[in-house]
Amino acid sequence: MNTAAMLGLWARDPLWIPLAAYLLGSIPFGLLLVRLRAGRDIRRLGSGNIGAANVAREAGLATGAATLLLDAAKGYFPVWLAAHFTQGNIHWMMYAALAAILGHLFPVWLRFRGGRGVATAAGAFLGICSPAVALAFSVWLLVLWFWGYASLASISAAAAMPLLMYLLYAPRHAPPEVVSFGTLLASVLVIVRHAPNIRRLLSGTEPPFGRRKPKE
Repeated sequence: MNTAAMLGLWARDPLWIPLAAYLLGSIPFGLLLVRLRAGRDIRRLGSGNIGAANVAREAGLATGAATLLLDAAKGYFPVWLAAHFTQGNIHWMMYAALAAILGHLFPVWLRFRGGRGVATAAGAFLGICSPAVALAFSVWLLVLWFWGYASLASISAAAAMPLLMYLLYAPRHAPPEVVSFGTLLASVLVIVRHAPNIRRLLSGTEPPFGRRKPKE
């Protein structure tokens, strides 16, 4: 089978898209980068989370920034692939976004114990509605500026995302149901994964942005 025929088959039967998106999303870049650069397991440092915030605190800002970009890219790329192979079918694009987020939250390689999903979700929705992501990022910055907690900023941005997507995906028109419900599901998943942070915020033990979590 030549390349053109294979691409045609993939376009006609895009069931591979969610699986590919999940596998891409499940790549633990934070874990890999810290092992590569410091020879340590990020799951044994700080909060134990593989995401960019914990990586930045425990392994340096450069490694944290690299993790952030790679986690966002693994969310964006599957959505781009879905758009490319399905001629922009929003259903498959949303399925790819959710699968990539689930891959980061529950990676098969790490016994389904992943990160919080913020960067991966941002990258995924960037491929669906970039204005909504830009405003959600503005919410993140404002909350971080006034209250100083990255986790609270992430929770706030996630909570705002369904409304922003509803308003900005197709201005003056309601978006497709798959967009509304898919965004809501992703936001709930991200917020639920922040449950430990929420408990620490309520108890006053959550470390401000840039400060290491006190050892328990």
